Amino acid sequence: MKLIKQLAMLFGLAGFFILIDIFLFNIFTSRYIDRRSAEMKGQSIEVSKFLPFDEGSQLFHADSEIKIDENIPVLDGAAALLPVFSSVAEALYPEESILFDGNEYADGSSLRYTNTRGSYKALVDGDADIIFCAKPSEEQLQYAKDAGKEFVMVPVGYEAFVFIVGKDNPVTDLSAEEIRGIYTGKYTNWSQLGGEDAPIDAVQRNKGSGSQTTFLGFMGDEKPVKKLYGTLFGKAIGFSFRYYVDGINKNPDVKMLSVGGYYPDAENIANGNYPLSSCFYAIYLKDNENPNIQSVIDFCLSEKGQEIVEKSGYIPL
Repeated sequence: MKLIKQLAMLFGLAGFFILIDIFLFNIFTSRYIDRRSAEMKGQSIEVSKFLPFDEGSQLFHADSEIKIDENIPVLDGAAALLPVFSSVAEALYPEESILFDGNEYADGSSLRYTNTRGSYKALVDGDADIIFCAKPSEEQLQYAKDAGKEFVMVPVGYEAFVFIVGKDNPVTDLSAEEIRGIYTGKYTNWSQLGGEDAPIDAVQRNKGSGSQTTFLGFMGDEKPVKKLYGTLFGKAIGFSFRYYVDGINKNPDVKMLSVGGYYPDAENIANGNYPLSSCFYAIYLKDNENPNIQSVIDFCLSEKGQEIVEKSGYIPL
């Protein structure tokens, strides 16, 4: 009888811990499982889907009368802009100048992808000639200054900076002031903003990423705070660039918010109604003497280059 009681207690205790584990998984762990492909996890974009000279590529394929066969500028840039500068490389460069080993671009390739932080470093270090990115962070500007380098930034298109929430969040529109209030801790519960009674989990990105730098610019003089009150039971808000959310990394479980009554669609970005639109740039070093840098820049600003911007999912100048 005593043995039966002991076994019952053990099974009961095991069952209790199983229930606790299931509870914690459903409430906490499952929210942070990254279900993207291994390639997307590792590089923020499936590079293999945007390869030049690949019949199965998702690139917009553009032709150019200009061809660059020598002194080929090395292109690099942000994940969100890979479809643009990869298409530019296909239009201007010989196929043999682009080296891809099945996972990443190989040494000696005229096209690279090392994301925003990596490409700014590569530009200053001389490993890239032109990068396609949002504005640099203060740290990236300082890195260039310490190396005695100066950026030349040429706008080549428009993109929208967007805030995203779960698809089941009833909130669809916030003002810029309300969003800043979320990230400074003024608003801590969605019920304060017309939503349900749930803590706000205000998510930020890694330091030096293009979206985090743009976010800090959006915040201006207001300092964002990181708090844990929303981590377990809260509903998240985050941010990114429109085409990365809506095109490259489509996720049916999230939705983009309107800001000040304007949704970040192409029309509202082009006419200036959506308030968080900004340029993205082709950036090179002022002292770079490669004569074909200007040829690439001129092509990006040409009618065909601007068609690449538009067909890649962005807003042309």
